[in-house]
Amino acid sequence: MVHLGVNIDHVATLRQARRTYEPDPIWAAALAELGGADGITLHLREDRRHIQDRDLHLLRQTVAVKLNLEMACSQEILQIACRTKPDQVTLVPERREEVTTEGGLDAAGQRDRVAATMAALRDAGIAVSLFLDPDPREIEAAAALEADAVEIHTGRYCLAAAGPARDAELEAISKTAALIRRAGMTLHAGHGLNYHNVRPIAAIEGMHELNIGHSIVARAVMVGFQQAVREMRQLIDDAVGRGQ
Repeated sequence: MVHLGVNIDHVATLRQARRTYEPDPIWAAALAELGGADGITLHLREDRRHIQDRDLHLLRQTVAVKLNLEMACSQEILQIACRTKPDQVTLVPERREEVTTEGGLDAAGQRDRVAATMAALRDAGIAVSLFLDPDPREIEAAAALEADAVEIHTGRYCLAAAGPARDAELEAISKTAALIRRAGMTLHAGHGLNYHNVRPIAAIEGMHELNIGHSIVARAVMVGFQQAVREMRQLIDDAVGRGQ
């Protein structure tokens, strides 16, 4: 079974557009669970552009499935994570100018900083995943850092035109997935996955977890949150069952 982590950041994005109290990501998380989510993912950014500290604290109290916190290697956010104790932290890069995360963490180039953050999280009893590009050098660094999991950044695959370009990106992800499994780390993937492109990624051998947000939130506007999650859950299950 491939687990589905539903990222609720964009529910908070809609709320923050008016800086009001609705829609509430806490409510969205509950509906996601009812729709079949195996985890809830949220990114507490340093600029607080969507998820707020209050959201994280309430979600820790209410989420019954896995709670996955995305965060940069920031001392401020690290302290919040260690106090809140999500089930998992996924370390990601972060730039104020970006609309959304643009690429994987530079674990190879920032090994000391990443290692220090990981050590603090482990001391707090929190599992650590690294969000990395499908690059063998980065996977080697993750293995050296003894990451619990690696989430492959699927952005290039999702943006590639259907045909040879997308096939090449899928092949790169598949080869990277094999490296992650051989290193004994758990295989995750995410970023840009939607109802049209998720099945080949879900079908990769050893895939354990997919984290999907924007496409589910966008569909939820039309069909409701619980139904949007249920539809994504079904696509993933079908892909694993059919091997495609």
